[in-house]
Amino acid sequence: MKSPIVNLSEVRTRYAPSPTGDPHVGNIRTAIFAWAMARANNGKFLLRLEDTDQARLVPSSVDAIYESLRWLGIDWDEGPDIGGPHGPYVQSQRLEMYQAAASNLMAKGAAYRCFCTAERLDAMRAAQAAAKQAPGYDGRCRAIPAAESAARARSEPFTVRFRMKTAGQTVLHDIIRGDVAFENALQDDFVALKSDGFPTYHLALIIDDTDMRISHAIRGEEWISSAPKHLQVYEALGLQPTAFAHLPLIVGPDRKKLSKRSGDTALLDYARGGYLPDAMLNFLVLLGWSLDDKTTIISREQLLQHFSLERVVPNPALFDLEKLHYLNGQYIRDIPEADWLDLVATWADRTLPPTVARPLDRALLARAAPLLKERIPTLAAIGPALQFFFGDSAPAYPRELLWEKTGGGPETAKAVLAEAIAALDGIGAASWHADEVQTAIRGLEGPLGSKLRKFVSALYVAIEGSPTGLPLFDSIAILGRERTLARLQAALALV
Repeated sequence: MKSPIVNLSEVRTRYAPSPTGDPHVGNIRTAIFAWAMARANNGKFLLRLEDTDQARLVPSSVDAIYESLRWLGIDWDEGPDIGGPHGPYVQSQRLEMYQAAASNLMAKGAAYRCFCTAERLDAMRAAQAAAKQAPGYDGRCRAIPAAESAARARSEPFTVRFRMKTAGQTVLHDIIRGDVAFENALQDDFVALKSDGFPTYHLALIIDDTDMRISHAIRGEEWISSAPKHLQVYEALGLQPTAFAHLPLIVGPDRKKLSKRSGDTALLDYARGGYLPDAMLNFLVLLGWSLDDKTTIISREQLLQHFSLERVVPNPALFDLEKLHYLNGQYIRDIPEADWLDLVATWADRTLPPTVARPLDRALLARAAPLLKERIPTLAAIGPALQFFFGDSAPAYPRELLWEKTGGGPETAKAVLAEAIAALDGIGAASWHADEVQTAIRGLEGPLGSKLRKFVSALYVAIEGSPTGLPLFDSIAILGRERTLARLQAALALV
């Protein structure tokens, strides 16, 4: 059996998350690809909630799903919140459809009732593991006569299992990977309908995608092994399969499947961490797809105009946080100046420690905002980068930091600080500007017998509390004469 490619007049894709936790980046990438596929082909994009795993439901996850998609700017044409012609769009509200399909399958002999208890199945799996056998249902209830099955069903709990073929092959035609063949003899009969009347994913998927006229089922690589189940259910019900596209695995720096440790955290954590939605969208779409062989910055408009599954590659995609930081920095630099100060003020208020007095000095932020744009990877870095501007003293630092980067010792730091105090003390308050400050500090190269790059870290530490930070001359100008000299004197005393 082969899976044909669906040729519908309208491209219809869907994102069907399970509300068992906040959507993570790997899951959201699937939504992006399905959405982009629909939009690039003037099709429809649907949102469907697959809540059949009632034991693992997290009520807050539904709101997190909506918020995650909206933050990225992903819109949908049909869904639980807006309705549509193929609703309801929540699986728990569609139980009668799944139960009717299960009855249909049993009537055709393609499914049967299974009366095995959880204890019996656990013992079966343990025995298989001990014998180093592949796990799978052993078919105990497969041959129960229909009359006996119906009689037992009146008094015993049961599930409905699909009767998989035991000979031949099932061939998946995958848009991204080509033909993938599965030996039917290696498949086992799976539960299609649980004892509580709820379907498993394997049955609900087929009923929902057919009823909602989904043309392309775009999903993660981990679902490839389930393809023979789905294709055989389609065939047993006499239904036309969707076209399948299995996206590449996302891996971390260790080349293993992405985990929380390597970046697979909730998408909203990235929103809270100061990443821009357009940068995140750009980054995630590059995990398996490209516009061409050279373009890295891809606008939303370019994506929705040029996206196609033919440019998705099957090879694992590397989740590179450094690349995400690079992209986020590029998008930060493209923020219009009119909007930048408001963003700086918002994120400074959000990320500066509570010890900094509020309301924040808007005039100070206006002077400091231009210094940030070229230097921060995320908006969450705004507070830490600006903290040294607030308060009389610099953020606390270990004294060794004053000479650690100079190539010398305490005496080197002492000389740098003393010369800097003398030079800057000669600038009057009226002349305290970045150009004057720069001239004075560059003038230290003669007395110190050293290039600026060799000793400037001592001044950074004394002023900003760190050997690197915002541009030193501009920062000193903003900080003001009195506070600058006080910090240098404090650093000299510390040495």
